[in-house]
Amino acid sequence: MESTFNQRDEVTDFIQSNRELFEQHLLSEAVNVASKINEILQKGNIDLLKNAEILIVYIVEQQEENLVAFAEQEGIAWAEHSLTVAFKLEWIQAIRRTLWHFLNKYDQMYNRFSDREEFFKLEKKINDRVDQFLNTFFLTYTKYKDELLNSQRKLVEHLSVPIIPVSGSVAVLPLIGMMDDYRMQIIEEKVLMDISKLKVQTLIMDLSGIADMEMDVISHFQKVLSGVSMMGSNAVITGMRPELVRKMIHAGITFKAETKGTLQQTLRSYLDKEVTK
Repeated sequence: MESTFNQRDEVTDFIQSNRELFEQHLLSEAVNVASKINEILQKGNIDLLKNAEILIVYIVEQQEENLVAFAEQEGIAWAEHSLTVAFKLEWIQAIRRTLWHFLNKYDQMYNRFSDREEFFKLEKKINDRVDQFLNTFFLTYTKYKDELLNSQRKLVEHLSVPIIPVSGSVAVLPLIGMMDDYRMQIIEEKVLMDISKLKVQTLIMDLSGIADMEMDVISHFQKVLSGVSMMGSNAVITGMRPELVRKMIHAGITFKAETKGTLQQTLRSYLDKEVTK
C-alpha cells in the first residue's frame, strides 16, 4: 500500500486540522465514555481526547514501536487507578470508527483511495494497529493487576503471621484459620527471619485457632519446627485441639517440640521464670 501510505502525513494533518469535528464525532460514537471524561481525568490524570489524538498519529503513520509503548503505558495507568476496562474498549472502538469516518471524508475530498486493492491493504494495516494496541493494553493491564494482587496477597499473608515479642527472649506466634502448603511457606519464611531479627530464644506457637491440618501440612510444619531448632531457638506448641491430636496419634506422628496446654499458662510460666532470674 505504498502509494496510499505516502499520503499518511497528509491524513494526519487533515485530522488534526479538523480536531474539533473529530472530537465531536468521537464523543458521539462513545456515548457511555463521554460522560466519564472529566471523572477519568481527575481520577487517573488521563486525558482521553489528547490520548486519542496521539493514538491516531501512531496508527495512521504506522509507528508500531511508539504504539506498543503507549499501549503499555495506558495499560498500567488504567490498572493502577482501577479504571473500568469496558470504557477503554468502547473508547478505542469509537476511535476506530471515527478514524474511518474521517478517512472517508479525506477520500471524498482528495480521491486518494481509488485503487480497491490498495484500499483493502490500508484497511488491514489500520485495523491491525488498532487491534495491536488493544491486545498490548489488555495484556499489560492484566499483568499489572496480577502483580498487584500477588503483592497484596503476600502482604496480607505476612500480616496474618504476627510474631509478637512478649519479653527480650520470648515471642508468641498465634495461628488461626485454614492452613495450606502456601501459607505454611509464608510461616516458614516469617518464622526463620524473625527469630534471627528479634533474637528469639523461645517461640511459643499457639494452635488453638487451627481446627485441622492435612497430612502434608503437618509434615511441612514439622520441618518448620526443625528450622526453629536449627536457628538455636526453642519451639513450644500450645492449644492443640483434640481433633488434630487424634489425627496425629493415628498417623503415628508427633511434633518434635515441647507441648503445653494453653497459651496463657505457658506465657505465665515463661515470664515468671524471667522475673526470677
